[in-house]
Amino acid sequence: MKRSPRIPFRDLHGIVLLDKPPGLSSNQALQTVRRLLRASKGGHTGALDPLATGLLPLCFGEATKLAGSLLGARKAYLAECRLGVTTDTADSEGEVVQQRPVPELDDARVEAALARLRGRILQVPPMYSALKQGGERLYAKARRGETVELAPREVEVHRLELLAREGDTLQLRVECGSGTYVRSLAVDLGEDLGCGAHLTALRRIWVEPFREPRMVTLTQLEQAVEQGDEALLAWLLPVSAGLSDLPVLRLDETQSMAISRGQQIVLPGLPEVGHCAAYASDGALLALLEADAEGRARIVRGFNLPPG
Repeated sequence: MKRSPRIPFRDLHGIVLLDKPPGLSSNQALQTVRRLLRASKGGHTGALDPLATGLLPLCFGEATKLAGSLLGARKAYLAECRLGVTTDTADSEGEVVQQRPVPELDDARVEAALARLRGRILQVPPMYSALKQGGERLYAKARRGETVELAPREVEVHRLELLAREGDTLQLRVECGSGTYVRSLAVDLGEDLGCGAHLTALRRIWVEPFREPRMVTLTQLEQAVEQGDEALLAWLLPVSAGLSDLPVLRLDETQSMAISRGQQIVLPGLPEVGHCAAYASDGALLALLEADAEGRARIVRGFNLPPG
């Protein structure tokens, strides 16, 4: 049996804004792009279900140090849910477990139900999810038929509005914080309306700080591979793009040396208390810093990027 030629992986540093297609897990999408780029190290910024499409920021090399920060970012989705049908996965990929008649609903009734799901709310995550309990993913337990009592968690829904309604199908726009499951929003909405519901489509349209993302499809990346490295790497954003919403701190040579050695520095003129992106005088990204009210800057993530 002839083996496929070994891929010559390389050190690449940056972020790809993938338009994930349906049917792939986030890890499958990551590994596909990693092979196309021939990147030695990669990670994604929080899973999208196989059903879902849209923005999946993929981090490579030193950018993987930002994956946790992007994972906690505010996100926006276009969602579709069907009233009257409940499934075991809370989406259209699961088995139907209950069907109920959909009552007569006017816009005011739907809006009242949506309003109760806005703001800081308690939400029970779906059993078919990547959350861990006892060191094992919940979906693995669910596939074995195990039932687990899941405690509600506090999440934040910044925006939830009805865009359109056609029969028993609702089109929604959702903006939410970390840990929010849109599938669970669909379930809770259906229960409030007295008929149940499940998610039938989901598209992520942005993740902070990428509010107007220039996404790339797998097909476009495959075509870029044929065109050569210049075309392929044009889709790789710099690591600093993941920090573009933060205040910028320009350091002098002495300060830069201290940060590169992992030392805390004191800067009375910090832009603001909180996170900021620190750059050397030559423009090189050095670190993600966290500043306190006394002007002390602590390194949250240090970056070891090649020159240029």
